[in-house]
Amino acid sequence: MPPTEIIFCRDEEGRVPLLDWLDGLPAKARLKCLARLQRLEMLGHELRRPEADYLRDGIYELRASFQGVHYRMLYFFHKTQAIVVSHGLQKEREVPAAEIDRAFGQKRQFEHAPETHTFSGGR
Repeated sequence: MPPTEIIFCRDEEGRVPLLDWLDGLPAKARLKCLARLQRLEMLGHELRRPEADYLRDGIYELRASFQGVHYRMLYFFHKTQAIVVSHGLQKEREVPAAEIDRAFGQKRQFEHAPETHTFSGGR
């Protein structure tokens, strides 16, 4: 199976929430999250628990942990062409509904205007 394209979602201000979030993580946690993104790229729809899980409304979580801290990157599939990563967060017991709603809002915006909300290198 060929790799699935990974796209980072860009918000209305032109920021890339996932990259901003990754920049703020400890180096080893960031490496774990980047490794999970590579696995998602390679396996796409085939990636399952414990590495990924479906939340709701077409939103999935990519799961990584480091030193007892649980990191999550929320994503969705764009047709059969790509995986779009919305943003990342640290979670306690479960991913807060507001974070899923945020990812769902980005999904709707992306579907309406993919070219506007696609991060394509550089900052």
